[in-house]
Amino acid sequence: MEIWVFGYGSLIWKAGFNYDERLFGFVKGYRRVFYQGSTDHRGTPEFPGRTVTLEPAEGEVCCGVAYKISKKEDQEIALTYLEVREKQYDQKTYVDFFTESSATVPAVSGVMVYIASPNKKLNVNYLGPASTEEIAKQIVKASGPSGPNRDYLFQLEKALLEYGCKDEHVVDIANEVRRILSEKELTSE
Repeated sequence: MEIWVFGYGSLIWKAGFNYDERLFGFVKGYRRVFYQGSTDHRGTPEFPGRTVTLEPAEGEVCCGVAYKISKKEDQEIALTYLEVREKQYDQKTYVDFFTESSATVPAVSGVMVYIASPNKKLNVNYLGPASTEEIAKQIVKASGPSGPNRDYLFQLEKALLEYGCKDEHVVDIANEVRRILSEKELTSE
C-alpha cells in the first residue's frame, strides 16, 4: 500500500527521499503562514528563523505537492527522514489533496502532512502571527545549519511561482525582505 506526503514548504523543491510520483495541487481549508520558528534548520535557539506551517482557514486553499511513495523500503526511509526533518512540527494529520480547482472529489485522500500547532505547551518553537515587516526583519537576520532564512523564503516563492501559484503571504514577505536588503546595500555603500 502506498503512502502520500503533502509538502507546502521546502518539501516542494527538496523532497530528500525517493518517491514514485509527484503531483502539484492543493489542500482546502488551510493557509500557509510563516508562524513556525526554526531553531534547527533556518535559525538557532538564540535567534530562530521562520518557516511555514498550515493554519485552518475556512474557504482558503494552500497549494503544494503530494509525493507518492510505493515501495515499503522507500516508505520506511522517507518516514524516518521526515520525522527528523520535521521534528519541530508537533502534529501529523491526513488531508484530501486536489489537482483541479473545480473538483469536488479529491485526487488523493489520506495524504500525510506535518503541521506546527499554535499550542506553546506542545510546540515550543511556535512564533505566531506578526506584521509583514516584523517577519521580514527576522527572516533577514536569521541563519542556521541549512543556510540563511531568506534563502528558504526565496526558494519557496520561486517554487510556488514556477507552479503558477501566487501566495500573497509569501510574496508580501519576500518583497519586504528584498526592500530591507536593498536599503542595507544603499546604506553600506
